[in-house]
Amino acid sequence: MANTKPRVIIPRNPAKKLDLASQIYAKHLDMANESPLNAIQGNSWSLTGPEIANAQKLHQQAEDYKHMSELAYQQRDILLVKIDKSVKSSRDLLLGVHRENPKSLGRWGFEVHDSHKASKEKKE
Repeated sequence: MANTKPRVIIPRNPAKKLDLASQIYAKHLDMANESPLNAIQGNSWSLTGPEIANAQKLHQQAEDYKHMSELAYQQRDILLVKIDKSVKSSRDLLLGVHRENPKSLGRWGFEVHDSHKASKEKKE
């Protein structure tokens, strides 16, 4: 016996959803006045359909920016290795120079806490 309530999947992925919308709109245009989708009121394809290309363009632009962002983070992280070493070396040297008054490292931009670090107690 055939399933009387088949599940028709609508993708959640934006790119796949835009591809599906594009296919639906193309079929709708191909059928012209014979398209059963002409009966839709409120969200008619005559208004929505032309926006698909714009949405696809914006999606591609967002994907390109995402890729560029990932590359920028990778390049930043490479540079941060050297920068981190310089910051730590500067801290260590300045702590030696200002061992009597470590708070003076604040003038160099460091955040200095002079209270003891709270110990972590083991939870039972």
